[in-house]
Amino acid sequence: MNLERLMKVPGALAAFQYTDVGDLTDHAIKPGTEFTPKVLDLLAHTCVANMAIATMEARGWEALTGQDGFEPLQAFALVGLDWSAVAGRHQAVIVDNSQLDYEAAFAALEPVQP
Repeated sequence: MNLERLMKVPGALAAFQYTDVGDLTDHAIKPGTEFTPKVLDLLAHTCVANMAIATMEARGWEALTGQDGFEPLQAFALVGLDWSAVAGRHQAVIVDNSQLDYEAAFAALEPVQP
């Protein structure tokens, strides 16, 4: 996984990688931002929790409606007032909302391995 690629997303403030249980494994932080490794570790745990909840919702929707195609979830965005996080595949980028390009952020995530 390449943090450099994530940090090249326009408006990137930080990027990080995490385990299946949300433990921070690597990070990059733009100097002068409010982010610290501790904040990124908490956000990594939030990403894992949100992916689990979204997966549960997708499975429930498929089971109740018979519609397919909602799983597997690949990535998602946590939208905030000043910044947002785009996460998936055990990595995330935090982007200043005034410069946020969701398509660029999602494209910068590590591609799914076959």
